[in-house]
Amino acid sequence: MGELLTLASRDVSDVEETWRQFVPSAALQKVDPRTFAFDWTSAALPGFSVVKYRLAASVQSAIEPEDQLMACRVASRGAWVGTPGGDLNAGLPWLALDGPTTARWQRQADVRAFVFDRADAQEQARCMTGDDRFSLRSTTVAASPENRDLAAHWERVFQHAAGTLFTPGPSAAIIEADLQRHALHTTLAVFSPAFVEALQRSAQRTAAPRTVRRAIAYMEQHAHEAITIDDVALAADISPRGLQYAFRRALDQTPMEYLRRQWLAGAHPRLHVAWVV
Repeated sequence: MGELLTLASRDVSDVEETWRQFVPSAALQKVDPRTFAFDWTSAALPGFSVVKYRLAASVQSAIEPEDQLMACRVASRGAWVGTPGGDLNAGLPWLALDGPTTARWQRQADVRAFVFDRADAQEQARCMTGDDRFSLRSTTVAASPENRDLAAHWERVFQHAAGTLFTPGPSAAIIEADLQRHALHTTLAVFSPAFVEALQRSAQRTAAPRTVRRAIAYMEQHAHEAITIDDVALAADISPRGLQYAFRRALDQTPMEYLRRQWLAGAHPRLHVAWVV
């Protein structure tokens, strides 16, 4: 079960201290304390956190994640978000990966964010795409989504994840791994055209042979068991979709077709013995 944290405070230092538990580089600047009020809710899982808070104050904040991938939305009238490369559309979610990102708003803001461990997110992205060379860097992700439809999709997924993880109960514990994967998939699909291209690419290049070998080894070792393609994909450290692409590229057949042949090959000796007896 994820670690749930709720906090309400009027102490300026609480905001920075709390944020730094999730993003160590977080810093508050130019805070107007006269109307300051802070309401925070977060859920922390291994390698993934969901953060939602309301901050009543005029504030400028800055982050510069090093080992993290952070997708964020600052909902506030008159908000401004900027990077060294230029200003971002403050009405949309944005992604912080390399370099500083600064946000500024007046009076009040509702802030929501997904925070991923960067190394873990990259490994998951490689499994999703079947591309062992895919990397999270400034050339494969963008700071802003390409359009408002993608931004709205990210918002819907955030609300779903937050609504589930912020409500204690057995159901959240059961599906939290799926929520993490869904949140990452959505974040990358919204901010990384390269990720989308890798998902859609039917040709598996250098990653395919190694992935296929891992899958074949698992099939041959477990052909006598009632395994599924999901089991094979998990053993090969790739998504089921990526496994399909890899097999098509390397063997011109589906994983299920190969698995059926393994089952038949294993059944032949048993059929022969039964006939002789």
